[in-house]
This record gives sequence, structure tokens and C-alpha cells, in this order.
Amino acid sequence: MSQPITVEPVAYLVGGRAQPTDDYWGGTQAIIRIDGQRFTEESTRGLEDFSHLEIVFHFHLTDQDDLNLGARRSRDNPDWPEVGIFGHRNMRRVNWLGVSRCRLLKVDGLDLIVEDLDAVDGTPILDIKPWFAEFAPRGESRQPSWTTEMLTDYFAPSESAGRDLRH
Repeated sequence: MSQPITVEPVAYLVGGRAQPTDDYWGGTQAIIRIDGQRFTEESTRGLEDFSHLEIVFHFHLTDQDDLNLGARRSRDNPDWPEVGIFGHRNMRRVNWLGVSRCRLLKVDGLDLIVEDLDAVDGTPILDIKPWFAEFAPRGESRQPSWTTEMLTDYFAPSESAGRDLRH
């Protein structure tokens, strides 16, 4: 059933945070620098018309020995339930993949200036997709209350969010 899949980064994240943290990603700006050896500026044509991007990336700083395929408590909080690996969105993933939606502030050739991308400087970007509202969840959505409690400050503004990269 399992066959290896080879993927190559299409870009790397430049700037933003140096280390991953649990909270305060709000206002963090960085540049997704697309590989100029493989792509031309035509690859970003029309992207400036979108407000948000969906980014697939590799958690390259994660200790790959820190993996629990079973159930555990998020952030080791004893007040929250044990949840299996597929009930988490953190960096302890089987294939070390992250998916995040961020705001696109500016397209500058092969540089995409983004905000609120919860990835760190040097992160390999595996794919870049524009966000289509039609792909938002259809119908009513639900989630357990512990996730709302855990993520209260996730996108709260950070004191170290950095400078405005649009200029």
C-alpha cells in the first residue's frame, strides 16, 4: 500500500519567525520566494487578484523522533482530551506536512509577501494555491470546545510581528 512519493519545494519562506511557537502569529509577515531556476514570473500571473493563499509546507525543524502515532493531549494540557494523531494539526505529523491559509499582501515577481503564515524562516514550501471561497466548508461546521480554547491567542498580534514588507 505504501509507495514513496518524491516532492521538491517550489519555494522557501524568507523572514518572519526564526522558531515555531504555539501562539501569537498575528501580523507576522514573510516572503514566499519562488524558485527562480524552475519558475518564471508567469507562474504568479493573476495571483494578485486573490486575498488569501493556501500553503503546503514541510515542518523542517521538527524533531522527527518526537512522533506519537497514538493519542495524546494537545500542548500536554491535562484539561484537554487525548486525541489521535489525525485529530491534531501540529508539527508532529507522519509526513511532516503543514497546511495553512495566509493573507497575500503583494506579488513582487517571484516573491509573495504574506501575513499570518504560521511557518518559519527557511521553511520549504511544497505548494501554493489561491484560496477560493467556494472551497470553504459547506454546511454547518463543528469542532470540540478545547480547540477554541487552545487557539484563542494563535493569531493574536505578536509584539515581534516585524516590519511591513509591502514596500
